[in-house]
Amino acid sequence: MPRELVTYVVQNLVSDLDALDVREVTDDRGGVRIEIRCDAADAGRVIGRGGRAINGLRTLARAATDGRQRVDVHLIE
Repeated sequence: MPRELVTYVVQNLVSDLDALDVREVTDDRGGVRIEIRCDAADAGRVIGRGGRAINGLRTLARAATDGRQRVDVHLIE
């Protein structure tokens, strides 16, 4: 569920949807890592001014699990 929510929000931020890739990777501690790959020109939009956009994505992803699972969101360049 958190991956779908992050994908939906990021799709509305970037201009090149073909270069967008959002993956969910399970770590060895049972948590989830959501990796966002996008065009370099769109990376600034995903990060946002002062990191506000990416921090908002992290907050949304964590709220989507209701505290049942550890979730982190990373932009992979």
